Amino acid sequence: MRGPKVPSFILKKLITKEYILELANAHLTGTNIYVTGIKVASDNHISVLIDGDDGVTIKDCVGLSRAIEGQLDRESEDFALDVSSHGATSPLVMPRQYIKHIGRDFEIKLLDGNKTGGKLIAFNGDVLTLEYVVRENKPIGKGKINVTKQEIISLDKIKESKVKLKY
Repeated sequence: MRGPKVPSFILKKLITKEYILELANAHLTGTNIYVTGIKVASDNHISVLIDGDDGVTIKDCVGLSRAIEGQLDRESEDFALDVSSHGATSPLVMPRQYIKHIGRDFEIKLLDGNKTGGKLIAFNGDVLTLEYVVRENKPIGKGKINVTKQEIISLDKIKESKVKLKY
């Protein structure tokens, strides 16, 4: 005699962002690589973005992809998995990403709607310091001079922050 049939959706381990993050973090523990984004579409297309304190290699992406895929059951759940680097043109999403970009130029959108930019010269975890050059009138006489200025910005005032790429 058998008991009542359990619906198949109860037996399946649901593929959620939280579950994928748990699998990724288990694999990445002890490395300088970390997850910066996860998307799970309704058709179980999983996208994982990673970054690293010293960058990310194809080998890092393949290793994480295999580790996650090895923990998911294709028999009970059909899925597609993409693991890729955070990307040079993607906005920064974690404070630790700023450290490796010290010395690079940034474009920053603030929560108040203003935009700013400059070279990132310092970052302390909550606050970043940008340096930029403006043209100002000479203090004495006619003409203009270049003046280097600094702007200190708290992370909680930033809506979006991108590294400005030079071509």
